Amino acid sequence: MDTDTDDTPGCYYNQSVRFFYEASGKNISTHWRDRDYVIVTLGMMVCFIVIFSNLLVMAAIFKNRRFHFPIYYLLGNLAVADLFSGVSYLHMMFHTGPWTIRLTKYRWFLRQSLIDTSLTASVLNLLAVAVERHQTIFNMQLHSKMSTRRVFVIIVFIWLLAIVMGLVPTMGWHCLCDLTNCSTMAPMYSRSYLVFWAVLNLFTFSVMLAVYTRIFVYVRHKSQQMSQHTSQMRHRETVFNLMKTVSMILGCFVMCWTPALVVLLLDGLGCDRCKVLRYEKYCLVLAECNSFVNPIIYSFRDKDMRRTFKEILCFLCRRGDGDKIPSSGVHFNTLEHENYKSRAADPQLSSTNGTPLIHRQEAPPPSET
Repeated sequence: MDTDTDDTPGCYYNQSVRFFYEASGKNISTHWRDRDYVIVTLGMMVCFIVIFSNLLVMAAIFKNRRFHFPIYYLLGNLAVADLFSGVSYLHMMFHTGPWTIRLTKYRWFLRQSLIDTSLTASVLNLLAVAVERHQTIFNMQLHSKMSTRRVFVIIVFIWLLAIVMGLVPTMGWHCLCDLTNCSTMAPMYSRSYLVFWAVLNLFTFSVMLAVYTRIFVYVRHKSQQMSQHTSQMRHRETVFNLMKTVSMILGCFVMCWTPALVVLLLDGLGCDRCKVLRYEKYCLVLAECNSFVNPIIYSFRDKDMRRTFKEILCFLCRRGDGDKIPSSGVHFNTLEHENYKSRAADPQLSSTNGTPLIHRQEAPPPSET
């Protein structure tokens, strides 16, 4: 990308990064401003939180054998993607602001590719989790019967697709030979690529919304059918937990991703009146926050996961104690388990066909958390 030969007519391969920034109207400051300090400090804080929280999730899944199931392998891969996202943003914090001037075009594309790859991997992992939950619930299973090999294939496919998406601009979808098509936020990216990337992610979000909506409608319908076989309180708790989980997943995703995607889309469409540079860095930091919100949504609501976190943080490696603590928390289960417990409490209750639901498992009063 950086060459010593003469430029091809109409191309600017030998121009510096500053040339493209000035051509797109995104001026690089030669000195550090208060705004730059705030953005970099805030960004680094978010990065360290992302890295720490996702390392904790990965360690918990590796340590606790109760998490050695397909859904947790996907959540572990989601943690890897978010960890990579944190590292990518941390790398960017040391190559932004006045430091951008010293970058070669190759290092600039590398910086952007790392971010694109990590964020794409995170979104694809969220989609994989949604599809896995859909399959499990509609097949009335506690855990997916997907083999470890198939899960591994899915994980490899996620990362291959994410890497390809990250390398697309480097492989030619840039504006080095089309200066008028350069974006404002990413001065060496083509506006058409920004539109493509933003629309693709918004479409992925729409698919996730459709999947979780279908799960919600199905579980709500089945929970009404099973209400005559379970206590009214348990029925209400089941519906409430599902609504709370779905609203947290969708709400946080929308809040973290939509502003950045909209700003990218507006920049790609060439909206000069939108002043995208004013909101660029704040939107990107907010999008990065999704990487540490994911562990909270998918892991911190599980009491077994929280208990494992405490053991790791307190350096308690005694597995025997952990095995004696009853399982509790938000889990995906089947009605067969409910009927079994109900018959144990009241032998007169008749059995019914199993229907998968999300509920909070009851356990003897723990020495808890």
